[in-house]
Amino acid sequence: MTLIGQPFDRTDGLLKVTGEARYAAEFPEARLAHAVLVTSTIARGTIASIDASRAQAVPGVLLVMTHQNAPRLPNGGKAQLAPPAGRRLSLLQDNEVHYNNEPVAVVVADTLEHATDAARRLRITYRSTPATLDFAQAKANAHAPDKPQGRQTDTQRGSFEDGMQNSAVHIDATYTTPIEHHNPMEPHATMARWDGPHLTLYDSTQGVSGEAQAVARTLGISPGDVRVISPFVGGGFGCKGSSWSHVSLCAMAAKQTGRPVRLVLERPQMFGPVGARPRTEQRLVLAARRDGTLSAMRHDSISNTSMIEDWTETCCMVTRMLYAVPNQVTTHRLVPLNVGTPTFMRAPGETTGSFALESAMDELAAALKMDPLALRLKNYAEADPQENKPWSSKSLRECYQTGAEKFGWSRRNPAPRSMRDGNTLIGMGMATATYPANRSEASAIARILPDGTAMVASGTQDIGTGTYTVMTQVAADALGFAPENIHFALGDSSLPKAPV
Repeated sequence: MTLIGQPFDRTDGLLKVTGEARYAAEFPEARLAHAVLVTSTIARGTIASIDASRAQAVPGVLLVMTHQNAPRLPNGGKAQLAPPAGRRLSLLQDNEVHYNNEPVAVVVADTLEHATDAARRLRITYRSTPATLDFAQAKANAHAPDKPQGRQTDTQRGSFEDGMQNSAVHIDATYTTPIEHHNPMEPHATMARWDGPHLTLYDSTQGVSGEAQAVARTLGISPGDVRVISPFVGGGFGCKGSSWSHVSLCAMAAKQTGRPVRLVLERPQMFGPVGARPRTEQRLVLAARRDGTLSAMRHDSISNTSMIEDWTETCCMVTRMLYAVPNQVTTHRLVPLNVGTPTFMRAPGETTGSFALESAMDELAAALKMDPLALRLKNYAEADPQENKPWSSKSLRECYQTGAEKFGWSRRNPAPRSMRDGNTLIGMGMATATYPANRSEASAIARILPDGTAMVASGTQDIGTGTYTVMTQVAADALGFAPENIHFALGDSSLPKAPV
């Protein structure tokens, strides 16, 4: 019987419950120094002066690194890589401040306590200039991004105007979502060690291979000289999918001091320099015939980005493919603000976009006096309506049927406040969610050892979702071995390359 898909004790479970699983900030190192990141206290302006004398007077201080003494990086530290690996970073190359909580200094000392004390004593004065922070006002300067995540910025099929004219009912609604910040149990953490020209990074990352490439490009060294190790990640959810400023700053500090350096972000520093889900304002126009057949749909999404990099919350991607509507327009626009650059958050674009789309579908169902599930089935897409391609597989209709049966949908009363369980009001709703299945080139190595066990390895990572266990099951099935005779290794960029 195949092991794939069967219930199975997690192979990393014992390590985790006994505390033996090592995360990025837990690897021992001789002569380890500790770094503390100092971040800006203004949203826009320049650094006018830095007084490091009181910080340098703290016992054990090894380095106060600012834009005045940081190593000059090639191309200003711009890696020229596409996200998720490559981002526009703040690496102390100038005195500009683009957002509150932007990295402006790194203090390194022999202990974390000394580094923390010295960082608090660093005196930085700023020349503040008016910041752009009001989303509503800044919308006037919104611009179209350039192919967000490699996909079309805007799309159009059919004639939206004709579809509107041929409709009996339509809705026009705007939905908003706020900026949302990641805060996984494990904050971002990095340890950097140089051995001659070779850099080893222990980092909390969702992509060891991409990070190795990004750091090498940023620092101007050979990719073969960078090794990233990340056996366990204490939650990522998208924010650890990119190599942010603190990773390269930690490597720079280790180079400057000649010692291994560990840098762990403080909890308040999770707001700004490591991404967030951007604010969105989404307008949905839906039009349908009296029987519920969609005749037109428009989805216009506006989201914020930063002043240093364009990042698009791809809200309209689900809208383009979920329902069989012949006339459709979708657009994405960006509003630059003096905030940290947004990034992936579970699930980037799909969550915020489907929230708006599915809310609008419910509004339309109410206007039609039609069951929300019936409306969705009426407009079920048997093929991808945007790409005009067949699905490789699709079981959404069966999901609808099973869900309706399990939740007793047929007993639902659509009238507000009509359903009760004793004194408790009961609400019942439904919605559709989808996420793309992406494929990338991947590789692995397998060895059968003299003792009858097998070692299988790939440069992927386990972000808490069970990759160690699943790959053990795959390897056991492929080799015909008992799972206890399989050792699967991951989380190391020196292993055969695998995708994020």
